Order: sequence, then C-alpha cells, then structure tokens
Amino acid sequence: MNKSEKLSYIFHLLVGTARCAVPARVQRAERMGHVHAHVPRLNGAETAQRAVPTNSGFRNRLSFACLAVYFAAAVWAFGDSSSFEFTVAAGERERNQVPVRVLMPRGPIGKDRIASVTLAGPDGKSIPAQWTGPGLTSIAAGELHFVLPHLAAGESVRLKATLSTESPSSRRGFTWRDQPGHHTDLMFGERKIVTYHYERLDESTPGSRVRTYKVFHHVFSPKGDRIVTGGLNEDPKVHSPHHRGIFYGFNRIAYGDGKRADTWHCIDGAFQQHERFLASEEGPVLGRHRVDISWHGKDAAFAEEERELTVYNVPGGHLIEFASRLRSPSGRVRIDGDPQHAGFQFRAHNDVDAYTTNQTIFVRPDGIGKPAETRNWDPQTRKGPVNLPWNAMSFVLGNKRYTVAYLDHPGNPKEARFSEREYGRFGSYFEYTIEKDKPLTVNYRLWLQEGLMKPEEAAALSNDFVDPVQVTVHVPE
Repeated sequence: MNKSEKLSYIFHLLVGTARCAVPARVQRAERMGHVHAHVPRLNGAETAQRAVPTNSGFRNRLSFACLAVYFAAAVWAFGDSSSFEFTVAAGERERNQVPVRVLMPRGPIGKDRIASVTLAGPDGKSIPAQWTGPGLTSIAAGELHFVLPHLAAGESVRLKATLSTESPSSRRGFTWRDQPGHHTDLMFGERKIVTYHYERLDESTPGSRVRTYKVFHHVFSPKGDRIVTGGLNEDPKVHSPHHRGIFYGFNRIAYGDGKRADTWHCIDGAFQQHERFLASEEGPVLGRHRVDISWHGKDAAFAEEERELTVYNVPGGHLIEFASRLRSPSGRVRIDGDPQHAGFQFRAHNDVDAYTTNQTIFVRPDGIGKPAETRNWDPQTRKGPVNLPWNAMSFVLGNKRYTVAYLDHPGNPKEARFSEREYGRFGSYFEYTIEKDKPLTVNYRLWLQEGLMKPEEAAALSNDFVDPVQVTVHVPE
C-alpha cells in the first residue's frame, strides 16, 4: 500500500463505516452474546451510552482511542491543502435525497479558519454544500454537509471539495431570526420551519409558570402556512397542555438522597430552563442550533442538557434531527417513566384532538393501521411495541393530511417502549442511569410531509439514518 492509499484508508475509517480492529477477546465475547455485535456510532461519530455489559464500554473506549489516531494522521496528511476528493458509495440500498456529512479533522487552512466550502460533481457542476462546526454527536473539528440527490444501490460517485477561509458568497437558505429572551425562528427564505421557545421560568403567576416551565420546538407545515404542533394554547379545553411540539422529558426521575422530579408535567417545582445558545449554523443545506438547558427539581438543578436540533434542506418535507446529551455534575440520576409520560415525543396541534381524532392513522413496520387504532406498551403486562426502528403518525389538520415519521437509532438506550395516541401524540421512552462519567446521549430523526406515507417510504428514511452512505476521502501525495 503506497502513501496515498494509506491516507485514503485512514480517511475511510474516519468518515465511513469501517471501525477499529477489535481485540479477539472482545470479538469472542460478542459471538457469545456478552457484547452487542454491532453498535453503530451515532451518525458515524460518538456512540450513545446504553445499558450494555461492561465489555461494550471497553470497546467504545477503544474506538475513541483509534479515532484520535485517525485525526492525528489526517491532520498531517492535509497540511495546508484546501482541496480534496472523496467517494460516496450507496452500499446495498438505493439512496434518494439523503444528507451526507463528512467529518473533517481540521478547522483551519494554515493559520486561517475554514469558513466555507464548494463542491463539484464528476461533470464539474456545482453542488450546494455547507461547512459547519462539529455537531453534538461529532468529535470532528468541522463538517462538510450536502444532500445527495440519488445514487443507485451498489453505485458510487467521486466529488471534489474546496475549502476556503472566505465567507460563503451567498446567504440564501436557512437563517435564524431571534426574538431575544422569547423565541427564535428557523426560516428558509421567508418560510418558517421551526420555532424554539425558550423564555426563562416566570413564576409571577400560575399561568406564566405553565407557559415557561419547559422549552420546546414548534414545527410548521412543509409549506410554512401553519403550525402543525401543539403547545402554548391558552384554551382551557386543550388536551394535555404540557405536551408541546417536539419535546423531551421524563416523569419519574430520582436523584440525590431520595429526591424526585417530573420534567414531563413540570409539577412540584420541576422545570426545564434555557440557559444559553451554544452554537448555530445557517446555510443552503441545513439550519442547526445547540442550546444549554438546565433540568430542575424542587430544590435545585440536578442535570444539564445540550440539545441540538437540525433541519436539512431536502425536497418534499422537513427532515429534522434531534440530538441530546444529558449530564449530571453531582452524581447518579435515574431516568424513568412510562410510555405516555416520558421520552422523546411529538405532539400534533390540538385541532387534531378537537376535530379529527377519528382520522388519525398510524403507519408501522408491519403495515398501515385502522383509523384511530393505537398500540401501546403496557407497564402492567410489559407487552406491546418495543424497539421499533420507526413509527409514523398520519393526522388531519383542516382539510389536509400530514404524516410525521419517527426514526429511532439503534445506538439509543433500549428497551425503547412506544406510545401512540389518536389525539396526536406519539413517541417512545426508556430507562437509564446517568453517572458523572456516563451521560445520556440520544439521537432521533423526524420526517414531516403532506399526505399518507407508505411503510416502505418510512423504512427507507430509517435505513438512511442508521446505515448511512460510505464516504472515502482521497488525499493526494
């Protein structure tokens, strides 16, 4: 293997699906069932913590050590060069409109910070691309993003990227518009995509406390003409007003010396509070932000969360990615709940409950359900849907039907117990114990579109999420 081939192989390991060699004793343990034989890294980056035997922890530590080696080799390989080529391989599945993320081991060109990237196809034509800082689940110095329109199963395409220290020539695409202290809107041109509500807790009145006791993201329709999620509705007839858009919390949390908290209903003094913005990205491919959120019990904060939301510019709907890392600086925190009151969930607008409940349809891996038919994991019998790769809910607002697909990741904690409600809420939860050195990291995707989805369409989105395209970077000698 010559120098160029060696460096190409290093980058394949860095951004593709290949992983470090695993010691024989760990491989033997996997075959015996003591370690998961395949625990995919979240988006090719850091693996989420999960309740597995201790040998898997050894394997994860080994992977991170190997990545550090890749980074060192890659930085040496790039030097001050600003251009490189890479190959994207579809693998065994056809790919359509899939986001591709290339993890980069360096932030500057020479002494200057990378600010933009241009991307060209085999024919030399420009492909929209975006340079960003590292995402929450990434351990790279920076990331190159683009959307791959189509690639047939078994095929590959070679592209050329050129990094620059100049700001992007065009600001078209996603932008954030902040209303300081209240909310920030993610726009695409003049079309609203999502709104992040982040008022700090206001306990001046009971009503103001209810309004501000949790942060969440509202989602707009693909056309941007209406909000499709529930939350912040002062109508007293609203079903479960604590259900808000895209939200994340648990109703049975234990911490400290027998203390308990409920960040789902936010009762008995519990609440979630926005502390600060950590990062944000704007551009033609994606809009993303990461925020710092404190989780409070009755007496004080017991955990701190980094929450990241990304929306990709793909045709036909909204592709939204949610990532979170929850840490406890003070010691053990036990996360628990039940399918109806915990986990990562989506709540449709209250008009579904008020007018169209009987038209809600759930689309599952085993087919399309009957209107208003639901399936739920039962805490008493401990039976029901668990560890689904995906689930989808189709609901009607006004005279229009929408479908939102919920994509779980195998790297998230398991057992994932699923919940469905015909009034427009669905999602899953799990149990987990956070330690000082073991945060809770999760990664999900949501897809929102008009019309009723077919099971095979949701399955394709799930496959793209958990088994991404393979990327090999070719470094010239």
